[in-house]
Amino acid sequence: MKIVIAGAGEVGSHLAKLLSNEEQDITLVDSDATKLGVLDANFNLMTITGDPTSFAALREAKVDRCDLFIAVTPYETANIVACSIAKNLGAQLTVARIDSYDYMKPENFRHVKQMGVDKVIYPEYLAAQEIITALEYSWMRSRYELHEGQIILAGIVLPEGAPIAGMQLKEFASTNHSFHVSAIRRNHETIIPGGGDRLLAGDVLFFTTTREHVDDLMALTGQEDRKIRRVMIMGGGKLAMRLTNLAEGRFKFKILENDIDECHKLSRRCPTDVEIINGDARDVETLLDSGITEMDAFVTLTPSSESNILTCLTARELVDAKTVAEVENIQFIDQAEALNINLVINKKLLASSAIFQLLLDADSSTSKCLALADAEVAEMEVRKGSKITHAPVKDLRLSRDMTLGGLIRDGKGMLIGGNTQILPGDHVLVFCLTGALRQVERLFN
Repeated sequence: MKIVIAGAGEVGSHLAKLLSNEEQDITLVDSDATKLGVLDANFNLMTITGDPTSFAALREAKVDRCDLFIAVTPYETANIVACSIAKNLGAQLTVARIDSYDYMKPENFRHVKQMGVDKVIYPEYLAAQEIITALEYSWMRSRYELHEGQIILAGIVLPEGAPIAGMQLKEFASTNHSFHVSAIRRNHETIIPGGGDRLLAGDVLFFTTTREHVDDLMALTGQEDRKIRRVMIMGGGKLAMRLTNLAEGRFKFKILENDIDECHKLSRRCPTDVEIINGDARDVETLLDSGITEMDAFVTLTPSSESNILTCLTARELVDAKTVAEVENIQFIDQAEALNINLVINKKLLASSAIFQLLLDADSSTSKCLALADAEVAEMEVRKGSKITHAPVKDLRLSRDMTLGGLIRDGKGMLIGGNTQILPGDHVLVFCLTGALRQVERLFN
């Protein structure tokens, strides 16, 4: 697949690195030759120095032959213009990163589509949805639903003393047939486990299960469900505004923002029941005066990853609450998770997940793709005659870099075992290490 990416900022560079690992034909366009030089020297891609909204630069990138054009510069207007030019030059599918929910409204998006933008990616919207899910399912680190919850992928930290802590995976599999351990996150590394691997305290285990069994995971992993109602947020930017509007009525929000002008803006753009406090949440006295000890969750959403991590740790010393930190520096994610911050939000990874989905040639309304730091989770539709249908799973000799977690057949979710025969029309949940997605696609097409 030929892919042209306009913009070599954080999102564009991260996408280019990930997609170059998938053996895609990548061309990256940006006016900053220094940024492009670093990527050109270290990754399997082409670079073109030029304005992403320039006809000349996009013609040089051969957008007339590209299957996917992705505009992810820091400016949404430039992204829309770039997509419009690329579409008119012949690009098959165009995607623009936006910074305003206004473009997503159905009555507005039809106009955007007429300009040549097929899809929009709004990272703050994706991040807000992720946070809401984490607050609603407080005992999980992450939760993803496929086909309206027929298959659930749950990421859960295994605490000391959990019933399955120390158990070998083959022992677990022989006694628990309602769950599949698809992956283990341990010591900053994602492992696709085999029967001899042990489930250790401190691991983040990614379980695949069906809707009727998901609550059984709580006792199995030694977790407790805590109802979250009161949420304190540090930082009043666009993500805080989107979060409070999307979750209106589900939680009682209190936002701490140290810029008085931002506070006035928040008061106009957030729901009326959101309490806005002008103060610096990095200060312990401010946290105490603002009622941190009464909170069920503490969410840090400032532009500083370091401040978000450290303030979460401070809050944990003051109250036993669920913590969520926005961490935009990818190199800090492992450290934040190791410090027992319950959820780490990274908009680059979320945007990458959404764009990866476009590569799967599936119905984006029913399929999901999750990009972790070094792994991907994808829902793949099985085509007639594809290799995955040639034999039962145990005889397919699948790579150790992937595992099949579950499938949807005739609208019903089920787990996959060694004797399972995959059929055309099935939707299969695949967990694979970074770089293996193209190999997975070849099995399904």
